[in-house]
Amino acid sequence: MKKECENFQRLVDLVEKLRRECPWDREQTNKSIKNNLIEEAYELFEAIEEDNDDKMIEELGDVLLQVVFHSQIKKDEGRFDINVVIEKLIEKLIRRHPHIFGESNVESSEEVLDQWHKIKQREKDGKSIFEGIPKRMPALIRAVKVQNRAAKVGFEWDSIDDVWKKVEEELQELKEAKTKEERRHELGDILIALTNLARFMKIDPEEALHLSIDRMVKRFNYIEQKAREMGKSLEEMPLEEMDKYWNEAKQFES
Repeated sequence: MKKECENFQRLVDLVEKLRRECPWDREQTNKSIKNNLIEEAYELFEAIEEDNDDKMIEELGDVLLQVVFHSQIKKDEGRFDINVVIEKLIEKLIRRHPHIFGESNVESSEEVLDQWHKIKQREKDGKSIFEGIPKRMPALIRAVKVQNRAAKVGFEWDSIDDVWKKVEEELQELKEAKTKEERRHELGDILIALTNLARFMKIDPEEALHLSIDRMVKRFNYIEQKAREMGKSLEEMPLEEMDKYWNEAKQFES
């Protein structure tokens, strides 16, 4: 533990030195580097999916750097520092795990999650049940989180058959929409209905879409390879020929 504390303090000191002496680091604000945090998180996500330890080590370090860097900026502004961030995190972990640090008794992970949710609601003190769900997170993930919160207070379909009916109803409304604004509205409603369907099927819609995109890219890479073998550009390849190689790529998958 001593070594971990020493290494962490070295990192904090290093970032503080960079903020003092490096022109680029000194110019940054929380807003100027906010997108970096999202990019680093997605790179870590990819490393986890690949189960690549070396990449995980690197990307975990990059995410940690973002936390320390953002905190150092606030310290330089005289607002707060990394110690306050850590203290608040420790307090929250203890407060939301009364079965470990208090007298609560739970027997399953489901009960732990239910307890966590109830504690969060008490902390919000009458705020909306959707408080804490970031508006800028990926829309499919946000939709599932919003639907899960609503379901916890009883706003839920009785069965998956009802969800299927809602999907069909929204598809029909999109077909009947006349203006671009109406179509955008109805398309959004379809996506909401589909995420509800995915939730009932216990499928992560974000993951399902990523896998479908991966398949599309892989199949199209096959078409590109065939075009190169024939000395053609994709623009010169007729749609019928592209479709032929697309289906070949599908057969190789199966």
